[in-house]
Amino acid sequence: MTPAERASAVAFALKNCALEAMRPGDATMRALAGYERGDIDVSALIDAADAETSGLAAARLADGSLDDHAADHASGIVARTVLLVERGWPAEGDLNELEAIHRGLFEGVFADAGRLRTANTTREVTSDRAIARNPDTFFPAALIETGALNIATELADKRNLVALDRDVFVRELAHVYDELGYLHPFKGGNAMTLRIFASRLAHDAGWDLDWGPVTRDGYKAAKHAAYRGDTSGFEQLFSAIVRPANPTRTFLIAGWEQGPAH
Repeated sequence: MTPAERASAVAFALKNCALEAMRPGDATMRALAGYERGDIDVSALIDAADAETSGLAAARLADGSLDDHAADHASGIVARTVLLVERGWPAEGDLNELEAIHRGLFEGVFADAGRLRTANTTREVTSDRAIARNPDTFFPAALIETGALNIATELADKRNLVALDRDVFVRELAHVYDELGYLHPFKGGNAMTLRIFASRLAHDAGWDLDWGPVTRDGYKAAKHAAYRGDTSGFEQLFSAIVRPANPTRTFLIAGWEQGPAH
C-alpha cells in the first residue's frame, strides 16, 4: 500500500471505532503511526495490538452496539480493520461478504466472529424503551439467510447502484443501509461491518464515503429514526459525505481532500 492508502486505512479504522465510542490504547496508537510511516507492516501492528490486550479474557459479542461492551477491545479491532483494508475480501454483495467483513474485524477478539446470530434480539442498548423491548426491531434470526438473499437480489437487480445520479444513489444507498441494519445478522458489531460494506459498495458504484465529518450523535440519530421507518436521516448523512470515487485511493476513504495516492 502507498503512504496515502495506509493513512486512509488508519483514519477509517479509528473513525469506525470512534463511532462506537472505542479508542485504542497508547501502544496501539504508536504502532498505527509506525504503520502509517511504513516502519512496520500490518502483521507487526496486529502483534502490538494483541500484546496490549493480552490480559483480556476471551469474550463473545453482546447484543446491540459495541459501545457499551467492547471499549477494552478497541486495540484489536482497530488493527484488524487495517488488516482487512489492506488484504481485502470477496466483494460479493451478499451475506457471504458481510460474514467475511465481520470475521475479519473480530476474529481473534471475539469467539463468535463471522457467525450469524441464532436468537431473536431486541434493541436493549437504547434510551428509548419502546424500541428496546420491541421484538420487531430486528429481523427474525431464523430468516436471516432468506432476508439477506432478498436484499442481495434487489441490489443485483439495481446493478449494485452503478451509474446512478447522485441524489438517486444517496436515496438507494440509504434504503439498502436501512434494510441491512434491520437484518442485523450478527449479535453485535453490525454497524461497524455495515459501514465497511457500504463504503465498498459505494466505491464500486463510483462514489466514496468520507466518514470523517460524521459524529457519533448524528449517526445514532439517523439509526434511531430508521428504527421507526424514517430513512431521511441516513439520506442526509450520506448526502453530506458522498464524493466522486478516486480510483487511486483505497475505497475506505478518509481525508479524501489529500488527493491521489502517490
